[in-house]
Amino acid sequence: MSLDHISHVVPTSRRDYPEWHHGREQYALWYIEIQNPELILYLNQVQDYFSEYLLFPNTRQFHITLFICGFLAQNQAIFDDDFTQQQFQQQYLCLKSHLPQKFKLKIGALNSFSSALYLDVLDTDLALEKIRAQCAQFSDEVAALSYCPHITVGLYNAAYPSQSILDKMATFPAQQFEIDISQIKFGYYQAQVLQGPLHTLQNISLGDVCCNSY
Repeated sequence: MSLDHISHVVPTSRRDYPEWHHGREQYALWYIEIQNPELILYLNQVQDYFSEYLLFPNTRQFHITLFICGFLAQNQAIFDDDFTQQQFQQQYLCLKSHLPQKFKLKIGALNSFSSALYLDVLDTDLALEKIRAQCAQFSDEVAALSYCPHITVGLYNAAYPSQSILDKMATFPAQQFEIDISQIKFGYYQAQVLQGPLHTLQNISLGDVCCNSY
């Protein structure tokens, strides 16, 4: 939901979420890690500019989520949001055998969800949608709403008036970028570590014949 339709942003509480993870640890997803130095510098500048509103520490790498898989399960799924090794292998082999070519993405305006500040990602050639369609053949995406590709800058630390966020956004000098995408990653973050780092389990190089495992 955009800030135009709510009076206050939604804060993230710094606590454990046992009703979500049920003791499970590794929450898996396909993603693109941002590796463009100029864009990373800009994202850090945005984060610094809005630091009074954002939740810290935040050690998660800047990234674009492609497909949220769920909690890694060793064997069979127990909960609806478990993701099995078989499902991963199916997705991996499908992506590997239908490797897209390297592509470009445009990074657009500063924007905000009700709970997070982000940069828009413009998927003009539908490259991200094609990758998502391949993943969706073998598992339902967890908590899937309408897909909005983006790069999260940070989560809000309190219920600030939406207008204060919008006013500060209007004063920040906007930049736009076009970045080259040459690989996608499969990995996880620790569910009990709020905004903790992403851990890569698999790399797929786009347009290349081999895939390198970490």
